[in-house]
Amino acid sequence: MGKLIAEFNAYREKMNTRILDEKNLNINRFFNLDTTSYAAGALPVKTKEMLGLVSSMVLRCDDCIKYHLGKCKEEGVSSAEIWEIFMIANLVGGSIVIPHFRRAVEYWDELNEL
Repeated sequence: MGKLIAEFNAYREKMNTRILDEKNLNINRFFNLDTTSYAAGALPVKTKEMLGLVSSMVLRCDDCIKYHLGKCKEEGVSSAEIWEIFMIANLVGGSIVIPHFRRAVEYWDELNEL
């Protein structure tokens, strides 16, 4: 596993555990809503993860971009599909997305080194 991936996954797991250990009902419900919303339904998981990636890029959330890139990889999204997702995100989000696009490409490249 590459350095970017290992660092992201370790930090995310550590902090999610810390947050959920507080047992705040509303926060835990929100985390659960996020998890269950990406489950298969009328749309397959793969499609939901691709939508999540576009949304995350447009909102410029690097953590969310990394998360959804990892999930897209797990769901079998191809590099050709990822580049079309990147194109849509840049089109919708405009040039302000470009710095996040650069980091997304770097992270996707590392995911594909596995």
